[in-house]
Amino acid sequence: MSASEGQGSRTDRPVRHDILFEPVKIGPVTARNRFYQVPHCNGMGYRDPTALAHMRGVKAEGGWAVVCTEQVEFHHTSEITPFIELRLWDDRDIPALSRMVDKIHEHGSLAGIELAYNGMNGPNLYSREVPMGPAHLPVATFTYDPVQARRMDLEDIRNVRKWHLAAVRRAKTAGFDLIYVYAAHALGFLHHFLSRRYNDRVDEYGGSIENRIRLMREITEETKDAVGDTCAVPIRISVDELLGEGGLYKEEVEDMIGLMADLPDLWDVTLAGWENDSRTSRFAEEGAQEPFIDGVKRLTTKPVVGVGRYTSVDRMASLVRKGVLDMIGAARPSIADPFLPKKIEEGRFEDIRECIGCNICVSGDFTMSPIRCTQNPTMAEEWRKGWHPERIRGAESDKPVLIVGGGPAGLEAAQALGKRGYAVTLAEAGTELGGRVLQEAKLPGLSVWVRVADYRKMQLTQLPNVETYFDSRLSAEDVLSFGIPRIAVATGATWRADGVGHYHTQPIEIEEGAAVYSPSHVMAGTMPEGGRVVVFDDDHYYMGGVMAELLADKGCDVTYVTPASEASTWTRATMEQHFIQKRLIEKGVSILSFKAVVAIGPGNASLACMFTDRIEEIAADSVVLVTARLPDEALYRDLKARETDWADAGIESVVAIGDCLAPATIAHATYAGRRYAEELDAEPPAEGVLPFKREITELLPLTE
Repeated sequence: MSASEGQGSRTDRPVRHDILFEPVKIGPVTARNRFYQVPHCNGMGYRDPTALAHMRGVKAEGGWAVVCTEQVEFHHTSEITPFIELRLWDDRDIPALSRMVDKIHEHGSLAGIELAYNGMNGPNLYSREVPMGPAHLPVATFTYDPVQARRMDLEDIRNVRKWHLAAVRRAKTAGFDLIYVYAAHALGFLHHFLSRRYNDRVDEYGGSIENRIRLMREITEETKDAVGDTCAVPIRISVDELLGEGGLYKEEVEDMIGLMADLPDLWDVTLAGWENDSRTSRFAEEGAQEPFIDGVKRLTTKPVVGVGRYTSVDRMASLVRKGVLDMIGAARPSIADPFLPKKIEEGRFEDIRECIGCNICVSGDFTMSPIRCTQNPTMAEEWRKGWHPERIRGAESDKPVLIVGGGPAGLEAAQALGKRGYAVTLAEAGTELGGRVLQEAKLPGLSVWVRVADYRKMQLTQLPNVETYFDSRLSAEDVLSFGIPRIAVATGATWRADGVGHYHTQPIEIEEGAAVYSPSHVMAGTMPEGGRVVVFDDDHYYMGGVMAELLADKGCDVTYVTPASEASTWTRATMEQHFIQKRLIEKGVSILSFKAVVAIGPGNASLACMFTDRIEEIAADSVVLVTARLPDEALYRDLKARETDWADAGIESVVAIGDCLAPATIAHATYAGRRYAEELDAEPPAEGVLPFKREITELLPLTE
């Protein structure tokens, strides 16, 4: 999307986008526009209910007409520990959910709840109940838990229907406007009954399509009867498992939808599994789901919502006009910019923080930690720290700020401080703002990441109190001479070329004449010599895989070496590891797992086995070491060394932020920039007081 699509006030919004702001009737309730935040996980769940309530409430404030929970476990016999989701096991869970509903209702939005019985996805590590599903099969978890689900008999099915109905009544009591029947993503028992991959039953719940949808139909009818004319009842269903006829496939699911066409009040259509429905931008373009969801509308008179990581407003409007969707569903774009609908409504396209599809948000769920976002550093901090994606308190002094470095941390700090009203000087050593984002966006599959810089640069153009200077590589003497009282050093980091990382904590042996490179060399345009290249990945996020892909594309014979069990292993948390491994294999990259490069010579590399320490040598004209980074902290250290000169120079504080303090993800960098801006001139917490709010588990009375 470009700024030229529209700008300024509500009256500047193109007429072609008005269709997105038409109300949509969903059964007995009405959404005020077509923007629908579909259910998404967040790593907070039952542990952080107030923080979660505020996060959802901010989305309602931002204009999302429907705001949904994540999956909400409705019975203790099916839970997915260690993942932290919401629970509705009994009446004691109602107040936490009601708090969320109230925050959503404050801004005139509808609140939706996705009731979930995980069945064969729930190893029940907390409750220690035996999981149940349509068949005797191992639980289908992300971690291969050594637990097996038992086949449900007819009494079990009646019990789950009874438990679901009890949860529906509790959800209604909590105040929800939409109560889901969840049959999607291969993450719940209804999906398992739909798919022949899991359902081999020969009774009335297996075999034919009519039998496999029987339980979904029964639960939908019971839910509608229970809520009457007060709540809408959507069905969330996956239209394809991308396994051909070995799993659910489009034509079969369309038959299922056709058989229940107008029973639910809305169809929420997805792909299965979750990793297919929420692919990173590296492996799926905007609207990748459209070939699968196109055609659902012709099967029903009820509204249809679908997702596609949509960022183009014209495309959203076109989907509605063409009759593909009635509502624009979003999880990740609603995280990157909770005010996306309101900005579109007001024609403020240049202010939209577009989702980059990096899936760092998803990692919150997989690491059981509060959700984070590369583009939106306020995500999950709305209540904990009082941060807001669109508002920030005014300046509390007239003291100016110097920010050294125009990468993601420096850019975020500059635009946030500028919005607070401070006079900001941003000094960039190069000729363009963006830092590491500009370099990484040129790598295979990462071009969308440039939006991190683009959004912040656009914000700076609207702030007359922020001045930017290029070709400004500053020394400590330069900084001291400026007389600016507050200094933030955001000079980034550089990849090491000595092998130090997770495995090696000391430099490895590198003989004279060996051709050794780091990602910093490659991104600066210095490519490895020779045709045989070893990429040693001891970083385990995306960079090692990207380096191997880049070099394979350039015709090199690439061997990827890692101490881990697989390529880019941490990307399991972003649901893209298997896509990375597949791409490397397809590009002819040899993957050597459980091995570490321990020495490098001219034309060879020595590898050690993780288990036996056995050494082998392989031919290598060049080695690219993707291990760890070192902060570019020389300026910061020089300034700290001259602290006795600060008073005479009028300097009050010098702070290192982002990668200059400790290299991490781009999301960490934007968070660091926002944190510096939020905390400037704020009263620090008293000794022993946490810098954020948290909730404590209630202690029940001791009993005999």
